[in-house]
Amino acid sequence: MGLLEGIKVIDMTSVLMGPYATQMLGDYGADVIKVETLDGDVTRLIGPTRHPGMGPVFLNTNRSKRSICLDLKQPVGRDAVLRLIASADVLVYNVRPQAMARLQLGYELVANINPRLIYAGVFGFGQDGPYAAKPAYDDLIQGATALPALMAQTGDGIPRYVPNALVDRIVGLTAVGAICASLVHRDRTGRGQRVDIPMFETMAGFVMGDHMGGLTYEPPLDKGGYARHLSRDRRPYKTSDGYICVIVYNDKQWENFFKATGRDDLRKDPKLATFAGRAANIDMVYAELARIFETRTTEEWRELLTEADVPVMPMHDLESMLQDPHLVATGYFPVVTHPSEGAIRNMKVSASWSETPAEPVRLAPRLNEHGAEILREAGFSADEIAAMVRDGVTKAAAAAAS
Repeated sequence: MGLLEGIKVIDMTSVLMGPYATQMLGDYGADVIKVETLDGDVTRLIGPTRHPGMGPVFLNTNRSKRSICLDLKQPVGRDAVLRLIASADVLVYNVRPQAMARLQLGYELVANINPRLIYAGVFGFGQDGPYAAKPAYDDLIQGATALPALMAQTGDGIPRYVPNALVDRIVGLTAVGAICASLVHRDRTGRGQRVDIPMFETMAGFVMGDHMGGLTYEPPLDKGGYARHLSRDRRPYKTSDGYICVIVYNDKQWENFFKATGRDDLRKDPKLATFAGRAANIDMVYAELARIFETRTTEEWRELLTEADVPVMPMHDLESMLQDPHLVATGYFPVVTHPSEGAIRNMKVSASWSETPAEPVRLAPRLNEHGAEILREAGFSADEIAAMVRDGVTKAAAAAAS
C-alpha cells in the first residue's frame, strides 16, 4: 500500500506547478483524477512527441493519474465535477480563486457539499494583498523575487531567468507539504479547510532565506545578499581539459585540500586558514581555487579529491546526466513501456521509505482515457454518459495510439 492509499484527489490543475504537486501525491499512493478541458492540458502540446497530445513535459508531470475531460462552463459538466468532489479528500486547483468563484466552485460552496475536503489552491499571490487578482507565471515570480537581478550581479550584468521552471517546482513541493499537513489535521479533527499556497510569498521566503543578510536587522546592517553565493567566481572550475564541480567548505576539507595539493603556503595564509577568513575574502578564495584547478585534468582532479575526501562532482549536461554511474546504479531513469507511447525514460520517486515504498501506479494518461470509468464510479449511468458525450460536455473514450 502507498502512503496515501485511500486518499482521493481531484486535480483541476494544468501546466507545471499544480500537476507536479498532484503527480507526487499520486506517486505516494493517492487516487488522482485529473480533470482536463476538452482540449486537454496545454503541456500535452509541448514537443517533441510521438503522438499528438503526449509531449514529454506532460508525460513527466502527469503520471500516477487518471484523466477525464469536462466542459465546466456547462451546468452538466460543473455538476459532474461536484459529484466527484463530494467523495474526494483533496481538491487542487491552480487558477486564480476568482476564476473558481466564476465557475461556482469556490470554497464556501464546495465545503457545504464536502466539509472534510482539503481545498488547496496554488496560484500567484496571497488573497489579502493588492496583487490578489493578478495573473502569475514562473518568469514573473522569478523576476519579482530578485532572481534575475542576482543572476545579473553574478554574471555579465544582464538579468536572466533561471533556465528551469524553478518557481513552479518549488511551489508544487510546498503544496504537497501543506496538503499532507492538512490531511493530518483533518484526521485529528474531522474538518477540512481551505489552503492557499501563493507563488510570490513562497518564493520570497525561498530567496530571502539565503539573501536577507543584513536586511534581517532593523535598522539594516547592509543591503542584503549572501556573499559566497554572489561571488562571480562561484561556478564550475575550469580544468586543463574541461570543468569540474568542487566545494572546499569546512576546515577539515581545506586541510585535506592543502595536503593533497601540497600547498602549505596557502595553509599559512590567514585569508584561507579559517572559516571566518575565507568568508570575508570569498572572491579571492574562489579566484585562487580557479587558478589551481586549471593545472590538472578533470579526471586527475576527480581521483585526487575523492581520495582526499573533498566534495567533488562532475559537471553534467542533460545527456551525460543520464549516464551518471550513481543514477545508473540506482536505476533512477528506468526505460518503461507506455501503453501508447512505447518505450519512454521515466524517473523514480526520489524519496524512499522502509515500510511503504512509493512507486508510480500508472504512466501519464491519454486525454479522457479514464473518463467513462470515473463517471461510472461517480454513479453516472451509461445513458447519462452517452448524453454528456453527445452534448459536448465530455468526449468519447480515447482510442489507443498505434
